[in-house]
Amino acid sequence: MDETPDDPAFLGVTDSLTNRRWRARPHDPRQALAISETLGLPDILGRVLAARGVTFETCEGYLNPTMRDDMPDPSILNDMDAAARRLAAAITAGERVTVFGDYDVDGATSAAVLKRFFDMVGGSLEIYVPDRIREGYGPNAAALRQIAENGTRVVVTVDCGIVAHEALAAGAQAGLETIVVDHHAAEPQLPEALAVVNPNRLDQTPGLGHLAAVGVAFLLAVALNRALRDSGWFKNGRDEPSLLALLDLVALGTVCDVVPIRGFNRSLVAQGLKVARHLRNPGIAALAAVAGVRERIDAYHLGFVLGPRVNAGGRVGQADLGARLLSTNDSNEARQIAEQLDRHNLERRAIEDTLTIDALNQAESVRAADPIIIVDGEGWHPGVIGIVASRLKDRFDRPALVIGTDGAFGKGSARSVPGFDIGAAVIAARQAGLLTNGGGHPMAAGLTVATERIGALRDFLCGRAARTIENRQVQPVMNIDGALAVEGATTALVTLLERAGPYGAGNREPRFALTGARIIKPQIVGDKHVRCLLAGEVGRRVKAIAFRCHDQPLGLSLLSARDGRYHVAGHLRADTWGGRDEVQFTIEDAALA
Repeated sequence: MDETPDDPAFLGVTDSLTNRRWRARPHDPRQALAISETLGLPDILGRVLAARGVTFETCEGYLNPTMRDDMPDPSILNDMDAAARRLAAAITAGERVTVFGDYDVDGATSAAVLKRFFDMVGGSLEIYVPDRIREGYGPNAAALRQIAENGTRVVVTVDCGIVAHEALAAGAQAGLETIVVDHHAAEPQLPEALAVVNPNRLDQTPGLGHLAAVGVAFLLAVALNRALRDSGWFKNGRDEPSLLALLDLVALGTVCDVVPIRGFNRSLVAQGLKVARHLRNPGIAALAAVAGVRERIDAYHLGFVLGPRVNAGGRVGQADLGARLLSTNDSNEARQIAEQLDRHNLERRAIEDTLTIDALNQAESVRAADPIIIVDGEGWHPGVIGIVASRLKDRFDRPALVIGTDGAFGKGSARSVPGFDIGAAVIAARQAGLLTNGGGHPMAAGLTVATERIGALRDFLCGRAARTIENRQVQPVMNIDGALAVEGATTALVTLLERAGPYGAGNREPRFALTGARIIKPQIVGDKHVRCLLAGEVGRRVKAIAFRCHDQPLGLSLLSARDGRYHVAGHLRADTWGGRDEVQFTIEDAALA
C-alpha cells in the first residue's frame, strides 16, 4: 500500500474519519476494457475483475467456478494415498479412529468433515479437541497416550501436528499410527507419522498451498471414498455418499481461516454456499437461527456471523463444542449447543472489548513506530488475543502480535498483512531458540514464549519485519473500486457484483464510495452499531450501517451529522431479510465531501 506522488487521493480524501488516505484500487485499465467489451459486461464489473487479477482470457471461467474444472486429484498430495489406504482398512476392519482437532473454525470443520464422512460410510470415529488453557494448541503427549489407552490405534490430526515432533513421537511409542492433515508451514524435518498430508510440505509440488485444513480434509475424504470404492466396500447394498453434502462445512472453514479465496478454494466456497443455503446440516441451521439470520447465507455470514460463534467455544467455553455442533445429526442437540455457543460469544465480546482497549493504548503509546506491533499483558485471555491481534493489524496496517502472559510464560497470537509471512517468522524465532513452541501460515501464527524472552522476540521479529515493512506508510490506505451516486446503489448492481464472488481474503469484496450523501436518522443499534439512511441528490435513500463504532470518530461523526454531505466508503450488500429485495450499505469509512 505504498504511496507515490503519482498516486492521487481518491475523491481528494487524504485524511478520512478513520485516518486513512483513499486511493483507487490498482488495476490494468486495458484488461478492464477488454473484459467489458469481450463479454459484454458493464464497465464497473470489468474494473472490479481487473483489479483482482482477472484477464479477459480467464474471465469466463472466473465468473463460473465449478468443482469439475478446479478439482485436483487428491493423490498429488504427498502421503495422501497412504493415508487413504490406512483409513479405508480401519473402516473395513471396524477399527476406531480418533480425530485430534484444533479449537478454531478450521479445526472444527475439518474434524466435522471427517466425522460426517465416517458416519456416511459406516466407520467409527471420535473427536478429541484439546482445552486451550490446560493443553494449548496441537497434539500433546499426555492426550495421545490417553487416546491410545482408550483403544484407538489410528489418530488423524487436523489443522495441527506439522511441528508436533515430541508429541507425535510419544504417540508412536504408545502404539498410535498418526496421520497428519495440516496446512501450516512445515519444516524440513517432518514429525514421526504414518502419513503427513500437507500442501505446504517443503517437498510438495506447489499449487495447493492456499488450502485451509478443511480443504485438505475434504480431499482426504475424496481419496478415502475412492479407496473404499476400489476395495468393494460399497457393494452389498452400501450406498456411496454424496461428498458435495460436506461442502457447507468446507466453505465455513475456508472463509473463517482467511485463506485466499481463489482457485480451488473459490470453487469450494461457491459450491459450499449453495449447500449451506439449504440448511441441511443441523448445526449450521441452529447457528443461523440463534444468530437471527433470516436472509440468504453468503460469505459474510460465514465469516462474521456463524464463524465467531463456532470459535467461541474454543476461546472462552468448551473446546469441542464447535466440532460437536457441526458433526451432529440431532437437531435438538444442535440447538442446545448453538445456544450455548451464542452465550459464549457474548462473553467473548466483553472480554475482547476490554483487552482491545488495553492493547491499543499500549501500541499507540509505546511501540507504534515498530514495523510489527507487539504488545503483551499479564492475564490477557488467550482465547481472544487472536481477535485483538487482527484489530491491531487493521488499525496500524502492519503485522501484529498479542501476547497474554501468565507468570513465567506467555501465549501469543499474530496476524499479518500481505507480503510478510508471519508463520515463517515465528518458525524462525523458534529455531533461533526464542520460543518454547510456535508455528503458523503466512497470515496467522501462534506461539509460546518465556516471559523473560519477550524483549528478545520483539527485537528478532521487528528486525525480520523491517525488511518487508520499511516502505509501508504509517497512515493506512483504503482502496476504493469506484465512486457511485446514492442513486447508483441498486439491487441490479449488487446482483452483478455477486458474479465476481464469493469474496474473502485474496478476492476482496468491492468497496465503493457513495458521493455527496446526506446522513439521515442516525441511531445506535445492537452492539455499538450506528444505523442511518444515506440520501442522494434527487432524494433516493439507501439503508446503511457502521458496525461497532458508536464511540469512535466514524460513529460519532455519523451520529452528529446534520446538513453536511459526506463521501461514504463501504460495501454494497443485498438485504433479503423477511423476503425483501433491497440494498444495504455497510459503512467502513467516511469523509466530509
